[in-house]
Amino acid sequence: MSAGTVTVSAAGLAESASPVLELTEVTKVYPGTPPVHALRDVSVRVQAGELVAILGPSGSGKTTLLHLAGTLDRATSGQVLVTGLDVARLSDRQLAGLRASSVGFVFQQFFLAEHETVLDNVADAMLYAGVSQATRRAIAAEALARVRLGHKLTARPTQLSGGERQRVAIARAVAGSPAIVLADEPTGNLDQHTGAAILDLLEELNRLGTTIVVVTHDQAVAGRMRREVRMLDGRIVSDAASQPAPSAAAAAAAASPVAPHPWDGEPR
Repeated sequence: MSAGTVTVSAAGLAESASPVLELTEVTKVYPGTPPVHALRDVSVRVQAGELVAILGPSGSGKTTLLHLAGTLDRATSGQVLVTGLDVARLSDRQLAGLRASSVGFVFQQFFLAEHETVLDNVADAMLYAGVSQATRRAIAAEALARVRLGHKLTARPTQLSGGERQRVAIARAVAGSPAIVLADEPTGNLDQHTGAAILDLLEELNRLGTTIVVVTHDQAVAGRMRREVRMLDGRIVSDAASQPAPSAAAAAAAASPVAPHPWDGEPR
């Protein structure tokens, strides 16, 4: 099997199970003079319950891969399956429905509505899920409690630290119980301490069953994931299990008889 068509499931999950995400011989070409080949014959699959890093330098194709995986763009050739559905066969409206029900996004820039409360930022992400406002708000409050922000439901994003804003974004991504969460450089705008706390949170959510793919250029971030897919020049060059470094909480527990809470000391 070529490096560009690796389909290893490094989490040790059954390969016979239907993957949450599967790309087969996917190519993405942007028109121009000359045309830009962002992805070249990429094949990869992600099983339910995995915690995967897509690692590569700028221009490697990792963000293009995330956009295709999240149905934000369409492949030039090849097949993209999300929860078993071939996205090429879906209309734009059907794709919007698939994103709303099955894909959660976490972006480096947060993308929170500053004029809305934290609760409404999370609840409004479920506007197209076909549930009532009361139900959306109840689900949003539960998701915010999961990321340790249950006490800041009425705060505005401008009143939060960078780490807290990213935790709101993560709550928004997981509120609807999507099949997969795609995180694009989720620690890129955060200091090292706060970024480590965000990675602790992603690991915790993964242990509770959330399938997560993190796109990053940072080897230290990728090292916290259980599987590492490396990209270069639009191709997958390796795909293997990694040995995650201890989380910040685990490291603190090993160093002290009383472990601090993973969110203690986060800058506000």
